[in-house]
Amino acid sequence: MKNVHEIEIKLEGEKWTKCLDNAYKKQNKEIKIDGFRKGCAPKDVFIKKYGIESLYQDAVDEAINVAYKELLDEHKLIPVVEPAVDVTGISDGSVIFKFTIITKPDVKLSEYKNLGVKKEKAKVSKEELNQEIEHLRNELAEVIVKENGEVVDGDTVVIDFDGYVDGKPLDGGKGENYPLEIGSHTFIPGFEEGLIGHKENDELELNLKFPENYVEDLKNKDVTFKVKIHEIKTKVLPEINSDFFADLGLEVKTEEEFRKEVEKTIKERKEKDLEDQFIEDLLAKASENLEVEINPEILAAEVHQMIDGYARQLKMQGIDIEQYYKITGTTHEDLHKQMEPEALKRIKYRYVIEFIAENEKIDFKESEVEARAKEMAENYGISVEELLKAYGSLEVVKYDMRMHRALEILKESNEKENK
Repeated sequence: MKNVHEIEIKLEGEKWTKCLDNAYKKQNKEIKIDGFRKGCAPKDVFIKKYGIESLYQDAVDEAINVAYKELLDEHKLIPVVEPAVDVTGISDGSVIFKFTIITKPDVKLSEYKNLGVKKEKAKVSKEELNQEIEHLRNELAEVIVKENGEVVDGDTVVIDFDGYVDGKPLDGGKGENYPLEIGSHTFIPGFEEGLIGHKENDELELNLKFPENYVEDLKNKDVTFKVKIHEIKTKVLPEINSDFFADLGLEVKTEEEFRKEVEKTIKERKEKDLEDQFIEDLLAKASENLEVEINPEILAAEVHQMIDGYARQLKMQGIDIEQYYKITGTTHEDLHKQMEPEALKRIKYRYVIEFIAENEKIDFKESEVEARAKEMAENYGISVEELLKAYGSLEVVKYDMRMHRALEILKESNEKENK
């Protein structure tokens, strides 16, 4: 492929000698040679005892960075993934590295204007409006204890439960004074439904089955839950009146005004969703006109970045990635394969946007980039220095600005068809 560059770099003389010297200093600190205090043996004595070859590994670790910088300075290449590197020759006088550098592939985009993509208009049905109002009422509902009543859908029950599989206690299947909302689908199918119609202080036994899509060692297995209902709580929905409007922070006086305000909020939300979908559809359509050969290494790097992000999300939920593999019965390779289609899409979309930015000659003055960095820092409540430390440099801020403007051009050049 044209964007794969195999380049040899030879370090010799003072540059290689310096790396060997640093390797000697590092190793000598930890070694005691007869006749010398620890770390004080001269280099020639050290080499006579252990051989020059003993320094090669540490020296190579340092020399790689020196050689890589030389390569980039000389050949003016911009790698898009971590380079592969091999040592093809080494002696006390020199070291030779062969770097495999992958740069951005050639990208051609035949058309990105007048793509024929339609943008839907936001409409709010009466049913959607009523559902949203009921949602708001539920959010501000008062929860009260139900006296002498039966459990119905929507109630919250406070229960003790014990689960048993094959007559043995289920690991993690025990709880005391657990608040469970009926209809939340928190438990396996049949559990919440089995509580409906029962009363406070009832004790019951639920004979259920774990679903097909459950964890490997439990799916489709029979399970018995012994349950005691301590308390039943029910929601009392607020009336639609001035107190309700005030609790929502709305400056309206009548139900009609309230309904209009809620409808406006729903419409704005739908417009945002439709705008996002319009951009997605435009990028998908434009990428059909994209001509590019994507290296397996570029795809793999994108997938690894996605997996790292997914692992961070899991960690925030208290789950380690290895635990995830165990729970789901999958492997790193499975997840890698699963994420490849989305990774390929992301790469293509990025190349579409970058092509538009180049083709439209989008650029920003340094003062504009600095102003944008200042604005971003203020929005995040941090200093510009802190922002740039997180971003890497002003160039990254400028890149984001160019990509944003390219997306605007993509939308503007296609919105005419929707008028």
